[in-house]
Amino acid sequence: DPIVLDWLQFAARWLHVITAIAWIGSSFYFIALDLGLRKSDDLPEGAYGEEWQVHGGGFYHIQKYLVAPERLPDHLTWFKWESYWTWLSGFILLCLTYYMSAEIYLIDTNKIDIPVWAGIAISIASLVIGWFAYDLVCKSKFGDDNTRLMFTLYVVLVALAWGFTQIFTGRAAFLHIGAITATWMSANVFLVIIPNQKFVVADLKAGKTPDAKYGQIAKQRSTHNNYLTLPVIFFMLRTACVRHLSTRQGQLMPARTAKRRSIFLPVRACRRGQDARAVRRGVPLAIRRES
Repeated sequence: DPIVLDWLQFAARWLHVITAIAWIGSSFYFIALDLGLRKSDDLPEGAYGEEWQVHGGGFYHIQKYLVAPERLPDHLTWFKWESYWTWLSGFILLCLTYYMSAEIYLIDTNKIDIPVWAGIAISIASLVIGWFAYDLVCKSKFGDDNTRLMFTLYVVLVALAWGFTQIFTGRAAFLHIGAITATWMSANVFLVIIPNQKFVVADLKAGKTPDAKYGQIAKQRSTHNNYLTLPVIFFMLRTACVRHLSTRQGQLMPARTAKRRSIFLPVRACRRGQDARAVRRGVPLAIRRES
């Protein structure tokens, strides 16, 4: 049912937006917090720095430990669910929009004529393989230099963008660059940052001294996430803008003729029962009147 599908897409899109705001906000907050840390003579042993903040009528005193404090508090707040729900809701939206209407929104038959299942398989494989390739490079000696690593990743993304434009529609190709980058970010949280922090917590509970490398690796991936945030926002917002001006949501098409004036009408394009090429190009309609 197209109406049910529209409501599911609406719910997934808003869940995606809300959780992404929470995730991006917390990411920017901690980068700003790190930059604002100050050292003082009365810091506890092992503390790297502290910061006093005022917000909402209250005062906050925050201290950072590069490894961990000698004793853990009874309650720890984990910043992970924002990332998980952002990626899950984004993938659900990808399935509802691009996979369920792959013949219109995903595959460009003017470029290559492949079955729907092949286009979807390429899409999913790019997310999975993209993560493993990124992770392996980060774990290698090559990944020790963040500047060199970021430049290499930029070249990889450009190559992927070219490859996607040979198969997918322009909008789908653009979205997949954002989806691959967002997958790196969320997988960093799920497979690297949180597990490393759990290793530290487990060592502290067992009375062991945690290895500082876990915190260093987590910090590197967290920094990657921060720098990848703005490109991902650009990719997703740009794709959303194109989508809302596209055929399914309504497209404004002018009919220009000599000595005539065109009135633009939003054209609601039917997802089914129309040729995919015509839908992708848009259906020009206008009410003309004599000037």
